Amino acid sequence: MIKKMKLALSAATAVLAFAGLTAAPQASADELGDLKSRIAKLEQAEAEQVAASKDNMVFFRGGYARNDTARSGLTNGGDVTLGADYTADHGGWFVGAGLDFSLSDDLFGMHDGTEILAEIMFSYSQFDTSPTSTLNVIDGVIHEGAVGLGDIPAAVSQFTLTASPKVKFLKGSDFRPWIIPIGLGINVISPTSNGVTYLKPSMQFAAGADYRVWNDIYVGADIRYNLGFDNTDDLINVNGFTTGGYVGIGF
Repeated sequence: MIKKMKLALSAATAVLAFAGLTAAPQASADELGDLKSRIAKLEQAEAEQVAASKDNMVFFRGGYARNDTARSGLTNGGDVTLGADYTADHGGWFVGAGLDFSLSDDLFGMHDGTEILAEIMFSYSQFDTSPTSTLNVIDGVIHEGAVGLGDIPAAVSQFTLTASPKVKFLKGSDFRPWIIPIGLGINVISPTSNGVTYLKPSMQFAAGADYRVWNDIYVGADIRYNLGFDNTDDLINVNGFTTGGYVGIGF
């Protein structure tokens, strides 16, 4: 907005200057001086705004995680002679952190106040587990609940690393809603699936908002959905969502 006002006033100054050269009675020196003063004030305001603006952010997230498909299998990745059978709940919790880097504060020249950022984020999700039995081999025979061996707890977890473009609205306001139209994710699951698979790419979609509470400290909330590129593999399904809050620090 400031840029547009500067351009308009600069154009008006040029017109009046030309008019002053060709028709002095219609353009006084006072009018030209007033326009130049307004442009100088706008330039000063813009400089102060740029100096005060911290468009990058580091943030820390936490909240609820849920898989579309509850995981189950064997803790050793497929060898029934060495693993423990387990089933996990759909729901769990997550923690994570990320960085926002500003790429454009005006949608690459198309709209003032709409910012484009590059987000890099990681999150760790853990889901409740329920191991049911311990299997062991004694003299070549599979035994269940062998002497001296109890249930083996299986911490079913997922690590996700994403890189996404983020569109953030209302630049200059304390309240800033945003969306991620699509992003790229790499997921690591533990334990590995019974097919000994533990890596899978995915797409990320997200929306949220944050509010500046003091200086460059922000609080916000978001919801993100993770969708695997290939959903035909039932042994590893990373589809699901996370939702919660975050605290951000501008820099």
